[in-house]
Amino acid sequence: MLEERGVARFPRPVYGRIPNFVGAERSAEKILMLNEYREARVVKVNPDSPQRLIRQRCLEDGKLLVMPTPRIRQGFLLLNPSKIPRSLIHHASTIKGAFKLGEPIHPSRLPKIDMIVVGSVAASRNGVRIGKGEGYAEIEYAILRELGKVDEDVFIATNIHDLQLIDNLPREPYDLTLDYIATPTKQIKIQDRPPRPPGILWDKLDQKKLEEIPLLKELKNCKNNPRF
Repeated sequence: MLEERGVARFPRPVYGRIPNFVGAERSAEKILMLNEYREARVVKVNPDSPQRLIRQRCLEDGKLLVMPTPRIRQGFLLLNPSKIPRSLIHHASTIKGAFKLGEPIHPSRLPKIDMIVVGSVAASRNGVRIGKGEGYAEIEYAILRELGKVDEDVFIATNIHDLQLIDNLPREPYDLTLDYIATPTKQIKIQDRPPRPPGILWDKLDQKKLEEIPLLKELKNCKNNPRF
């Protein structure tokens, strides 16, 4: 629908990714106006295009920005605005710039995260979202939950186009549920948000994911061998 109605935006095509869309900045601004954002000191934001403005504003507003690397293959990056020249903040909010100006960091060394912004392919009024279908946002949250870097009640928001908003989605036990959805025309605070997973659900992970995400393999080794 985003493609058919002419609201899909670079990078194209939007299939197989968190889609960028016309109005992404307007929806992002709604998240930036929230008290939860204003009060947050450490914010985790996914590396996709519709959330780039949020990453930039985190740095401009003096917040520590946590950014997962694509597919979590290289773990997480920590961007500290006090170490980034003001003239380079826009560049730092891009994937290439974050790798250059951020610090690769093991999640066990991260500060406690106050707020999370995720990208979505679709989100529903009952607080459930669909990502690209490979579970990276869920795995990122689960890793951080295992390490005590997020709580069950950490505020989680997404910004999407109005066409990506639907009334209801079924929920799996590992799904990352939302507190807030912003579109270019709407603000939706989720009432009675569904619960979130308590950490990594090892029985739901296949061997392929363990092989492609080194952090998962490390955490599983720690779980199986406390002396590891």
